[in-house]
Amino acid sequence: MNPLQLVGLPDLMALSRGRRDVVIGLIDGPVALDHPDLVSTTVRTPPGVQAACRSLNSAACWHGTFVAGVLSGRREARAPAIAPDCTILVRPVFAEVGSLAEVPRATPGDLTEGIVDCVEAGAQVLNLSVALEGETLRTNRELDEALRYCAWRGALVVAASGSHGTVLSSVITRAQWVLPVVAYDLRGRPLAQSNLGRSTGLRGLGAPGEDVVSLEPTPGHVAPRGSSIAVPFVAGAAALLWSLFPEASAGEIRRALLLSPAAPRRTIVPPLMDAWAAYLLLRTRTLRRHVW
Repeated sequence: MNPLQLVGLPDLMALSRGRRDVVIGLIDGPVALDHPDLVSTTVRTPPGVQAACRSLNSAACWHGTFVAGVLSGRREARAPAIAPDCTILVRPVFAEVGSLAEVPRATPGDLTEGIVDCVEAGAQVLNLSVALEGETLRTNRELDEALRYCAWRGALVVAASGSHGTVLSSVITRAQWVLPVVAYDLRGRPLAQSNLGRSTGLRGLGAPGEDVVSLEPTPGHVAPRGSSIAVPFVAGAAALLWSLFPEASAGEIRRALLLSPAAPRRTIVPPLMDAWAAYLLLRTRTLRRHVW
């Protein structure tokens, strides 16, 4: 089974390549925008932001380009390329420093600014494949307010649960409006390094976090693994659903992905996303709306 099949994406991708007016905020590293499998992608940046990589060998560039390929590469390439016709709003929060072996991290302040910039620039889905520097358990007022701002503006936030192999929630995943994503292997089991917790169990999803092939700024790097790689599968599915049901609210898209209403969850392990089931649920609700 390949990563797309694991989460019910092939049939949904056959229906749509996305719509340009659906904007995905990629809050990550900079992106190798001249990559041949990204040159046809519609890319925007918030005013005054540098989105292209300055160093193709930085961990930040590798991470941002890899995630961009999952979201919106060329469908004929090796990358998943879930929603290639959606617009990608690139807002780097990782500095291009350190070695390729290091995990790029953002400060809470940089992440807060990135979230606000993307929402104000019109992003409907926010992809947060982000690890935070310093303590992630303590409340951060500015970041909490930025996440509430997303809810007020109707932007869906999809965020990595973390890859420390512990049972905890972060300042990001604790937010009620955030949809946390846990990394799974291709046999449908959570990776041992995946963070689990009350928030992932109550309102999270699982998605592929290893054996994912995507775009590289330069050849030869080992593919990353973990929840940050799983996030764009969920964010890309949300963008496709919004493309097919443009009148849906962020809450309706979120509930469809979570397959709500469903039996109450009583575990810290979230189910795997089923993008096709989410589509069928939205289609049924849309048909009922038109009938009545």
